[in-house]
Amino acid sequence: MPPELTSLRSPRVVAARKLAKRSFRGKERRFLAEGPQAVREALGHAEVVEVYLTPEAAERHRELVRAARDAGVPVLNASDEVVAEMADTVTPQGVVALCRFVDRPLAEVLARRPKLVAVLAHVRDPGNAGTVLRCADAAGADAVVLTDASVDIYNPKAVRASAGSLFHLPVAVGVPVEEAVRGLTDAGVRVLAADGSGPRDLDEELDDGLMRRPTAWIFGNEAWGLPEETRALADETVRVPLHGLAESLNLATAAAVCLYASARAQRPRRTDGTAVTGP
Repeated sequence: MPPELTSLRSPRVVAARKLAKRSFRGKERRFLAEGPQAVREALGHAEVVEVYLTPEAAERHRELVRAARDAGVPVLNASDEVVAEMADTVTPQGVVALCRFVDRPLAEVLARRPKLVAVLAHVRDPGNAGTVLRCADAAGADAVVLTDASVDIYNPKAVRASAGSLFHLPVAVGVPVEEAVRGLTDAGVRVLAADGSGPRDLDEELDDGLMRRPTAWIFGNEAWGLPEETRALADETVRVPLHGLAESLNLATAAAVCLYASARAQRPRRTDGTAVTGP
């Protein structure tokens, strides 16, 4: 079937390109998900407005076309040039979805009585933000909170780095870090600041059994970590122990270590003290 959307001046294409800007995304409360994996997850877990595919991509990913049509989402065949204009990547995969924002109010997140939360404070790199969100999803976290000083999670690079996890768990955005900590504390969640300068390390927290409690981890800026005023808000500042010669861990790696440590500690345990591994 020949493309039905071929003009770069089409109102649809022009509006989609404007979504590259954070201000326009915020105004419209819409963003683009690019690539078959992200679009597949969006169709299963989010409110998708339209899906655009090149003829080649429509042939290669017939299941996406069926899923979209089963969900009542319009599917438009677009030329390679149109999809490239909408896409953020250098080599587009021929699939783009226009989605509505998926974030939730902090109060709604807290009402679910979360046991494991990742808080991104002062995180400015969209790739890191998306990767931490993906780590939180993989570790079974209940929510992710991005403070008002952090990058926009709907940035195309962040959406891409999340690999579909943006659509899997509740995300609150634009929350002042003081409000986030206060709300989590009131909900009975212990708040830990992840920072290399912490007086306690992760092994000590695990050995003392403190990680079994509902926990929120605050992760800071990629370059300079967490400012003192943010660390002061937490119940404890905890460092990841470095047993080798590495000077430090990058943000996403440290987040994965901390979140998985909490997930492991919180898993149900048998009477002999070993963790339950099955369903």
